[in-house]
Amino acid sequence: MRFWIRFAFCALVALLGAVMGGCAPDQGQADEEKEPHFVLGQSRVNAMDYRGAIDAFEQSLEANPRSAAAHYQLAVLYENQVQVSDPAAAIYHYKCYLKLNPNAANATLIQQHIDGCKRQLAQDVMGLPSSSAAQQQLEKLVEQNRDLQQQLDRLQDVVKQWNVYYASELAARSNSPPQNVSVAPQNPGPTPDALPAQPAQPADSAPAKPAPAKPARSRTHTVVAGETAAAIARKSGIKLSALGAANPGVNLARIRAGQVLNLPPP
Repeated sequence: MRFWIRFAFCALVALLGAVMGGCAPDQGQADEEKEPHFVLGQSRVNAMDYRGAIDAFEQSLEANPRSAAAHYQLAVLYENQVQVSDPAAAIYHYKCYLKLNPNAANATLIQQHIDGCKRQLAQDVMGLPSSSAAQQQLEKLVEQNRDLQQQLDRLQDVVKQWNVYYASELAARSNSPPQNVSVAPQNPGPTPDALPAQPAQPADSAPAKPAPAKPARSRTHTVVAGETAAAIARKSGIKLSALGAANPGVNLARIRAGQVLNLPPP
């Protein structure tokens, strides 16, 4: 009888020593999830009251700072819920969860979540676009580049047209007579050296006079708005082909107002 009394007394002393020495075992996960604030937090998550759930889980940590389950719930909320999104807070609570539960079966998955939160935090700090936003920006840039290329092609066509017009103007001016040209005499007589030898004329016959040469008069016409080459030829009494021959290098189908055309003799 005395033996059992002594055994019970020793066991009681050992238990009290363990309690006083702080060697009592930590609460398990099941005990952590039974904490009243933790239970309240889960009920608020089910009700989609995410801010209220965060307050409840924070209070659960105040009651039990070593609650890995409370850290995990806070990390999930801060990572996934837009209303309370905070990548930095999610990283902190994920790391606390792994520190309190280093042998967790989902440790690799938790580390992947931490890396994802770090990328999100970098995007928020540096203003980097997401993959979908970057794709949209790329498509927008491609469309803008296509529009600019079309505008460049149109401008090049306009430049080509102006080059053709400028070349035709230069050709027309080179073919037109100079403005200050002295008018040739009406009846120029041939020089003595240029006269051919004439056969002897009978004494009683008067020498025949050579017919005076008609000097060729150069004519020009300035195109007015709405006028065509065919109308100019008809008005001037010449053929359209003759008008084209008098203006080599000029596209009669594309004459413009103010353009000077040479007119051949009728």
